[in-house]
Amino acid sequence: MIDYIKGQIAELAPTYAVVEAAGVGYEINIALPVYTALIDKTETKLYITEIIREDTHDLFGFQTKVERELFLLLTSVSGIGANTARLIMSSFSAAEVRQIIATGNVHALSQVKGLGAKTAQRVIVDLKDKVLKIDIDAADGAPVSATVTGVNSETKQEAVSALTMLGFSALASGKAVDKILGSNPDAAVEEVIRQALKML
Repeated sequence: MIDYIKGQIAELAPTYAVVEAAGVGYEINIALPVYTALIDKTETKLYITEIIREDTHDLFGFQTKVERELFLLLTSVSGIGANTARLIMSSFSAAEVRQIIATGNVHALSQVKGLGAKTAQRVIVDLKDKVLKIDIDAADGAPVSATVTGVNSETKQEAVSALTMLGFSALASGKAVDKILGSNPDAAVEEVIRQALKML
């Protein structure tokens, strides 16, 4: 089992990173907060969770063991798969996820694609006591801002690409991104994606 991968960032997108370690490039699925933190870096250390099935072997990477623990708790709930858990952790910071579950905020959680009110309630019931045991300090939970250089169209292209990889249609993603950039043309790509996740 892989605990972590440390190496050079060979490729980076809002939904995945390719990290080269000992001559091997590992494609690792990531959530938005991880992408934001890695934008200006050339190397990283990501804590890994492996999802192995008959037809796939996926790696999910996290900056901290706490984030990985939270991801594993989410995927332990019936009806929450790895991609849904990643969507939750892309829509909110780790600290926000913990607070939403701990305070029983069904409305906020049910805004995530693939989570209806019933599933959100199940997450809260199953994890409310467990998340209170997770110690998330301000550094782990605080959103990190980053400036994305380049023209507006590049931001749109990257955001739409990330949203389609997360399972949304390109047409709906494009409309949501256009609306966001229309009101805030200078928005960073991760902020555009975060807002779009709440609209789609």
